[in-house]
Amino acid sequence: METQFVQCNDVNIAYTENGEGETLLLLHGNSESKALFKKYQTTYFFDFHTFALDSRGHGQSSWNGENLTIEQFCDDVIEFCRQKEITKASVIGFSDGGNTALFLAKKEPSLFENVIALSPNTLVTGTEKKTLVLMRFFHKIFLILKRIGLKLDLSIQRFNLMLTDIGLSFEDLASIQTKVHLIYSEHDMITEEHMISLHKAIKNSTLYKEMNANHMSEVEKKDVIAHIRKLLV
Repeated sequence: METQFVQCNDVNIAYTENGEGETLLLLHGNSESKALFKKYQTTYFFDFHTFALDSRGHGQSSWNGENLTIEQFCDDVIEFCRQKEITKASVIGFSDGGNTALFLAKKEPSLFENVIALSPNTLVTGTEKKTLVLMRFFHKIFLILKRIGLKLDLSIQRFNLMLTDIGLSFEDLASIQTKVHLIYSEHDMITEEHMISLHKAIKNSTLYKEMNANHMSEVEKKDVIAHIRKLLV
């Protein structure tokens, strides 16, 4: 699939497009790219009209040096849809892509009718403590290395995303009208307590737990893919 570009707000958003049928947007996680969803586009959901996007500051999308936020990712996706004249779409978002998907459900319910969020976390405290300790350690190391001249601004911005609440309160979540389907794994880096709290907050939501999987492997699990297909019917 050829990478294409669309000017969205102040950045160029890179994307790949494949298939025919209902529109399906694919949103990757932190420090990843649209390549995460290659099989989704070519094999698992080939019967959908899929768009896999690189978030600003990720993959082949541009970055202007500004602070990265999940809400800005959301606004970029909304602008992408406007540019591509997409008026109805389902969304699959993984990790930070799942966080973006929750923002989309809040901001544009008439555009995004069916949102699937794999392992999102609206709060930093929704991340497992051991993982948080590791993130904070590397964040400090990167800050030190930046002071001695290494160009690590973008990497630091990506860490900041993982160490900052995304900006959706539980009151915001409670107001979501879109269908939201939450998926997480048995050995996830997002706590089960947090996933359950999201499910309880979002009234029109479902919750699915994949056994024998972790945060990174769940995207390719056959049972997860089969579950997602059912949700998209």
